[in-house]
Amino acid sequence: MPNRARAPRTFPVRHIDFPVVQELRLDNGFPLLVLHSDTQEVTRVDVVFHAGRPYEQKNLVARATAAQIREGTRKHTSAEVAEHFDYYGSEFSAPFQLDTANLSLVALNKHLESVLPVFSEILHSPAFPEAELAHFIQRNQQKLLVDLSQNDVIAYRQITEMIFGSAHPYGYNSTPDMYAALTSADLQAHHQRTYSANNGVVFASGWVDEHAIRLLNDTLGQAVAGGVEATPLIPVSDSMPVRQRLHHPRSQQTAIRIGRRLFNRHHPDYHKMYVVNTLLGGYFGSRLMSSIREEKGYTYNIYSSLECMRFDGYFYIATETGNEVAEKALQQIYEEIAGMQEHLVSQKELNLAKNYLLGGMLSQIDGPFNTMDLVRSLTLESLDLSFFQEAVAAIREITPEEVRDLARKYLGRDQMWEILVGA
Repeated sequence: MPNRARAPRTFPVRHIDFPVVQELRLDNGFPLLVLHSDTQEVTRVDVVFHAGRPYEQKNLVARATAAQIREGTRKHTSAEVAEHFDYYGSEFSAPFQLDTANLSLVALNKHLESVLPVFSEILHSPAFPEAELAHFIQRNQQKLLVDLSQNDVIAYRQITEMIFGSAHPYGYNSTPDMYAALTSADLQAHHQRTYSANNGVVFASGWVDEHAIRLLNDTLGQAVAGGVEATPLIPVSDSMPVRQRLHHPRSQQTAIRIGRRLFNRHHPDYHKMYVVNTLLGGYFGSRLMSSIREEKGYTYNIYSSLECMRFDGYFYIATETGNEVAEKALQQIYEEIAGMQEHLVSQKELNLAKNYLLGGMLSQIDGPFNTMDLVRSLTLESLDLSFFQEAVAAIREITPEEVRDLARKYLGRDQMWEILVGA
């Protein structure tokens, strides 16, 4: 019987073996990345296009296109498409991210021959019906009105606009008028320009045998047009940090957002700055959580995040506090940052964060679907798969001195935008 009074032994993560990913091309030039696993006869197909905000020619058209592509094709209504996938026990989704439009299909291998043609049809000939677009516009206008009554939403929208600028694809905020200006023709034009084989990648994971690959080529490899690689539209913006306080009457809490423009994953300091972020506010044992939630009781939740997109990135700290302690919480945040800049983190605290991060990296390659999620993220940001092993090495090797120096370099108060929203 195990001794419940004694914790199990722990072992440091020294090396993580990455599964082999096969790189192919379909007949139309579509890159196909395959990660085969023979555990269960289930295949997931993810088709990802560089069709997000940096590639749109009208505000919100990228998100609208990704949302409406599932609302029927030229041959089938949205109800018929949904019924078809349900009949074969398949799951179809179309999540949207800032840089990409994503279409995902999960199906039993024995049903791939039945569901892949319809999946392919959605990709190459969506209908974008006016009636469905009108419902989409109305729903999102109503949701926006609700969201804008919440301090945390206002604060998030404001900090990203302050950092990147209102004309930047990562900085502009949606408005009811932007939604109202969308037309079916806008969506068709965006789809035709960006949803092409030379502007995307197919990722297949699970039981991807030779038969599944042939089916992918017979459908996606034939129906989706070749096209050309889309050109991102990224305006140059360079503004100085500012501090704002927005009064929101009758609010019980104040939303605090502190942040700065930083870099994407290509930057040489990214890996070790990720460790710095974790120590400061990136997990439950972080300094911000321990001090501001557990010791001071100013908030229920506080965190920091290192957000990376394909063309840029930013760092920010977020929390909501009672109005009466907002200024104290703000000051305590900066004191925690100053502590990292002035004193060396203990080896014990650093090792705890390292073990947390390395354990998380193990979970990223737990199973073919999780592993392919990681491969997809790296591929779409033009990163080699060696990036994963570089991250493992950087986490293991970072020293307390490097933590202090990076905090001094990137977390100065004079580098931060600051927004408080509350009564």
